[in-house]
Amino acid sequence: QVQLVESGGGSVQAGGSLRLSCAASLDRYSSYCMGWFRQAPGKEREGVARIYNGEGKTYYADSVKGRFTVSRDNAKKTLYLQMDSLKPEDTAMYYCAAGAYCFGWRGFTYWGQGAQVTVSS
Repeated sequence: QVQLVESGGGSVQAGGSLRLSCAASLDRYSSYCMGWFRQAPGKEREGVARIYNGEGKTYYADSVKGRFTVSRDNAKKTLYLQMDSLKPEDTAMYYCAAGAYCFGWRGFTYWGQGAQVTVSS
């Protein structure tokens, strides 16, 4: 059974930093496209960052570009999201996701339970 388990969420003041981790129980983890999504109350879920297999090419939503960094450790089967210069509008539930084939923000088939990030002004 595939499991994605997020950790590292919490509360921080604006301008602060947090690092999310996602531990995956995936066979052939290194072959998966991995991503971070978020959903704020009353809003639709949106893609935040994704990282491909192979060369590990990354993509970011414009709203987080230059502030967030996605990375992966294939040996540990773990995905990370380093979040710096956090803003109140970054407040949301953050989800880790995995997909065998990603097309933009589509193609993710496995999802974690989420980690809450709250940024106060």
